[in-house]
Amino acid sequence: MTKITVAKGDGIGPEIMDATLDIILAAGAQIEIEEIEVGEKVYLAGNTAGIAKESWDIIRRNKVFLKAPITTPQGGGYKSLNVTTRKFLGLYSNVRPCMSLHPFVKTKHPLMDVVIIRENEEDLYAGIEHQQTDEVVQCLKLISRPGCEKIVRYAFEYARQYGRKKVTCFTKDNIMKQTDGLFHQVFDEIAVEYPDIENEHWIIDIGAAKMADTPEAFDVIVMPNLYGDVLSDVAAQIAGSVGLAGSANIGESCAMFEAIHGSAPRRAGQNLANPSGLLQGAIMMLNHLGQTEVAEKVQNAWLRTIEDGIHTYDVYKEDVSKQKVGTKEFAAAVIANLGQQPQQLAAVSYAKGKPLQLPRYQRKKPANKELMGIDLFVHWPGTNPDELANLMKELEVEEVKLKMITNRGIKVWPEGFEETFCTDHWRCRYQSQQGKFIKNDTITLLINAMKHEIDVVKTENLYAFDGKPAFSLGQGQ
Repeated sequence: MTKITVAKGDGIGPEIMDATLDIILAAGAQIEIEEIEVGEKVYLAGNTAGIAKESWDIIRRNKVFLKAPITTPQGGGYKSLNVTTRKFLGLYSNVRPCMSLHPFVKTKHPLMDVVIIRENEEDLYAGIEHQQTDEVVQCLKLISRPGCEKIVRYAFEYARQYGRKKVTCFTKDNIMKQTDGLFHQVFDEIAVEYPDIENEHWIIDIGAAKMADTPEAFDVIVMPNLYGDVLSDVAAQIAGSVGLAGSANIGESCAMFEAIHGSAPRRAGQNLANPSGLLQGAIMMLNHLGQTEVAEKVQNAWLRTIEDGIHTYDVYKEDVSKQKVGTKEFAAAVIANLGQQPQQLAAVSYAKGKPLQLPRYQRKKPANKELMGIDLFVHWPGTNPDELANLMKELEVEEVKLKMITNRGIKVWPEGFEETFCTDHWRCRYQSQQGKFIKNDTITLLINAMKHEIDVVKTENLYAFDGKPAFSLGQGQ
């Protein structure tokens, strides 16, 4: 018997959680439930995290968390509990299978069977944002080598364990050469260790178009956080319905399982909601716990129920479905089908369904890190880059000279175009004529900026690692 933490959530959450628990317990799940309160009530009681400290203690003690959708109140500085949970517990891997149930659930892609594995902790979801000028705000995109290595290795290990043949990487490294470039680089490095699994890389825009048009061309897709968040919902929808998709969030010691849809407060308390998404999350949980026979029994009973045409309102189609049912009735139908196999859809077998055992990340020897210059980001209300350049040259220190000014990443000095629209947020790059730059030069530049009443809102050091410059050029350089 394994003790798990359960949160029934908000909106339709309690209804679909009750249905899900009824099904898996009827199938013989060996679990003991410890329930906690999270979500809207906790937020509105004054806890901006949406979860109490004692609830964290329960989750960390039990290590397995089955969570229904929650509602995050708008405004008020409330933080997303999903994002917070993933980060605090180190749940670096988000796994979302998206499979067609054709012809029983309507889809244009009857052969679709894709698993999206999304990095879960970093990227733009670090949530580090600042307003820097009247006209410009920024969000920092953080990509780490440990984050890349863990998620890419997980994707290949998942493919090997579940008999998948190919892993595809999606990035936008033709534009974001440092951040997405690192993700792609690590993918290529790790792919070599799995010669039995085909690998490929796509630029995210054309890759997304291909996935939406021909998803059967893909098997396992691994990608950074934001792309994975968007495309996993797209994949679920084109497979049949977002309401049918479950999600696993896996870390080195803890795991969280959930539906990918929201709390749908407008449908709450009406016995209408489809519990399938949360049920799929629970099936993934059972596999994670090693209770593969129970997971198989539930999944095959669910498939048989879908085949029987017993559908909730969200997937009900008059020409396909036979009976429109509510949440409780759907759960009862799945329970009645326990022990049955689907007749047309492929029955599942989870013989290999056990927790993946991945090695812990080992930090590599640090590279030789050399300071090459600095970018000063300046709040300046003018519009003429040449005028700003004359001001910024007043800050120069001996051999340290102004090399470039960009606006929103586009080079506007020297030799900018007058057609380029400029905001009040400017990046001014300083580098040494001799290629040598010291941190004291930064201090001097900032002191000079204060003397000339120039508003520096941010600085970024320009480094080379093992002699290779590790910063972007201005667009147009």
